[in-house]
Amino acid sequence: MKKKERALKVIEILQNKFGHPKCALNYNTPFELLVAVILSAQCTDVRVNIVTENMYKVVNTPQEFASMPVEKIEELIKSTGFYRNKAKNIKLCSQQLIEKYNGQVPKEMDELTSLAGVGRKTANVVRGEIWRLADGVTVDTHVKRLSNLIGLVEEQDVIKIEKELMKIIPKDYWIDFSHYLILQGRDKCIARRPKCLECEIKSYCKHGQKL
Repeated sequence: MKKKERALKVIEILQNKFGHPKCALNYNTPFELLVAVILSAQCTDVRVNIVTENMYKVVNTPQEFASMPVEKIEELIKSTGFYRNKAKNIKLCSQQLIEKYNGQVPKEMDELTSLAGVGRKTANVVRGEIWRLADGVTVDTHVKRLSNLIGLVEEQDVIKIEKELMKIIPKDYWIDFSHYLILQGRDKCIARRPKCLECEIKSYCKHGQKL
């Protein structure tokens, strides 16, 4: 079976299972989502949601973060890990939004990725979730792992994985495909204790077919 055929089968099964999923991060504005995605690096969405639920009651706009001492931001986000670098990026990103974009989160990929702490993954998440715009496939740890296990890619570099997936995943599914693999990774294809025998896509997964 060709990779594109395999991908379409996986999409069909997971679409029936998950429908049209949304980002697991909680937010009320594009800026809140942007900050949440920055915080999600090397951190679970559950932990990020716990942190932002409390933090956004205190500070939730570029203006407020830009004027807040970085040490205070560090205190608010400490439990997300790598908090010093994240705090620095959130403050600088907020300042850039005010200076360049009147405090608004821009839509364009090149404008988003010019912001502190914002790479292609973060930009893809924000563009896909807020505006349903897709310049690529969001590749997080789940997408990286499952794409390799299923047999869609044989790569470890996230940029190369994204390029390969863009060739075989129909563009209309670039946004939802990432959600599907993330949700399946949490439900069945759990890194340390995969439930391969129960997995709905095992018939189309190279790893699952070996069992």
